[in-house]
Amino acid sequence: MAELNRKSVEEFRRSEKTPVIAVLENIRSSYNVGSVFRTADAFLLEAIYLTGYTGVPPHKEIKKTALGAEETVTWKQFKNATEAIHELKANGFTVYAVEQAVNSQLLQALQFKQDEKIAVIFGNEVTGVEQETIQQCDGCIEIPQLGMKHSLNIATAAGVVLWEIIRTRMLQVTDTVIN
Repeated sequence: MAELNRKSVEEFRRSEKTPVIAVLENIRSSYNVGSVFRTADAFLLEAIYLTGYTGVPPHKEIKKTALGAEETVTWKQFKNATEAIHELKANGFTVYAVEQAVNSQLLQALQFKQDEKIAVIFGNEVTGVEQETIQQCDGCIEIPQLGMKHSLNIATAAGVVLWEIIRTRMLQVTDTVIN
């Protein structure tokens, strides 16, 4: 474990977090919720907001896929996405829905600033992000898809989007150090 340079729970809690929050809206599968916790831990996200009927820790299925990340990642529960969005915007976050929608922006075309506070909302496995929620967001992010299905599992979508946000921030840090 030491060779992997892994943080202890205490080190993780003290670490500076990336100002990114993943919002889960009405996620049916607690396994998917646990997977997003694990991704949030991997990328040192500020928090996860759980809305609607999305499962919350402690939960057997979340624990199974989170592998302890439910104990390290800060999370907060909201009755609905509207409450979460109000809090996010009040705290200076730009809020995006991850959804295929009219005027959505392709993920790879977005430029995220290193210090920009970003929240991304991931929706239900079948119905996606609710239209009422989309209308409250600052924009929609779409993951390009080339196959027949044109949909990804929410845990996979979260991994792709969150990595792209983190990756672009890491590139900016590298550019700043080199220049």
